[in-house]
Amino acid sequence: MTRTVLKGRTKGERTKEQISFNMSRVRSSGSEIEKRMRLVLTRGKLRVTKQPKMFGRPDFVLPRMKIAIFCDSHFWHGYRWKTKQREIRRNRAFWVHKILGNMRRDRIVNRRLRRDGWIVLRFWEHQILRSSEACLLKVKRAVSERKKTA
Repeated sequence: MTRTVLKGRTKGERTKEQISFNMSRVRSSGSEIEKRMRLVLTRGKLRVTKQPKMFGRPDFVLPRMKIAIFCDSHFWHGYRWKTKQREIRRNRAFWVHKILGNMRRDRIVNRRLRRDGWIVLRFWEHQILRSSEACLLKVKRAVSERKKTA
């Protein structure tokens, strides 16, 4: 397979400017997976608080039940990291360091919230997009578990 070279790059590769523009559009809240999760939680008659100002900044919480819900995207949170990290070609040192830091922070957040009495639920992007009802069931199980112990 031959590739056409255009200005020092092969056809189909993005320029630094294109990559920079794309990355500037990534938001910390309001992503597709968050919107889907909120819709599912609302349809499930759960009243959640979105992006509360608390440790770890969960995507959603059920404050009285002390349940924190995180919607983790594959890239930013290191889904199947051992395999995926080998696929990073550009700015490898930066991205490996960044994603490992995100994964470390996620573990710290989980530990601290659990220590403080929270139930922490993390859902991967594919779980939310492909089987959102299963995610809802898991949240409802946590709610009923909390009600039993209250």
